[in-house]
Amino acid sequence: MTIYRPAGPDDAAAIAALHADSWQRHFRGCFTDTFLDGDPLADRLPVWTRRLSVPGPRRTIVADDHGHLAGFVHFVAGSDPQWGAEIDEIHIAHDRQRHGLGRELLTRAATAIGAGSPLYLWVFAVNQPAQSFYRAMGATVVETTRFDGAPAGVLQGTPQVLRMAWPDTAALIPGRPEMS
Repeated sequence: MTIYRPAGPDDAAAIAALHADSWQRHFRGCFTDTFLDGDPLADRLPVWTRRLSVPGPRRTIVADDHGHLAGFVHFVAGSDPQWGAEIDEIHIAHDRQRHGLGRELLTRAATAIGAGSPLYLWVFAVNQPAQSFYRAMGATVVETTRFDGAPAGVLQGTPQVLRMAWPDTAALIPGRPEMS
């Protein structure tokens, strides 16, 4: 049985490991092979340790499957005046993809943010499966740009990213009609 709960400091290592694994599996062509084949966990662990130990506007919800991390969503309410709340990260363990965890994590993030807020995320253009999932969840592409916000040696060029958005989180909350 999967339990969805807020992440805490004790989850940092598992979240960092899942995040690094997801990058290695899905971000070839965006990040350099040298970075991905090296130790991306060393990059992610201090980030997640800091994020989960310092209170702030960011929140993380984990999908805990019998003590094993099956997925997580990390979001910031009110991140952007125009686009609203941001899904900063959402990753599902490779062996748990296509079991509804992504849908449930997005729903829980939208519920935590509250109906009435726009919601967006950035996705690498090469990550077609993620784009298909977000489209199936009702998101549309509203902007395309280049990503250059990483330390030297991490990115392979300046990969294209898409801003995908929902005009209202209500579209992701079961039992709430979409606002027109």
